[in-house]
Amino acid sequence: MIDHNASCPYCGKTLDADATFCSRCGKNIFSAGSSPSTTYQHNQAAGTPPHVENYLVWAILATIFCCLPFGVVAIVYAAQVNSALAAGNYELAVRNAENARKWCWVAFWTGLAGALFYALLFFAGSCASALY
Repeated sequence: MIDHNASCPYCGKTLDADATFCSRCGKNIFSAGSSPSTTYQHNQAAGTPPHVENYLVWAILATIFCCLPFGVVAIVYAAQVNSALAAGNYELAVRNAENARKWCWVAFWTGLAGALFYALLFFAGSCASALY
């Protein structure tokens, strides 16, 4: 299939000897009838950017388990990462990924603060009721 030093023509990840699809980006490395090395050299010459993490899974988890409003904002930014990459706007994709990550953390810390506040009120209420 491919030599041992071959890289993905789309994201640059080193490929296994028998790979036909990249394990990082999932794309067919033999697409459009060109060899992987030719496509990779063309993409490198054209300045094709590497893969950008979109944080969609983290945004969904933050929405479900932490803070719904801030998690939804994270989901919106995470969904825009792949759209920006498909449009060829690498800078916007990176900015959206950074915003998605930021809002995931905001949702996490807000949810944690809310849970701690609730636990404090619960503990204070149980201590107050024990006095009577």
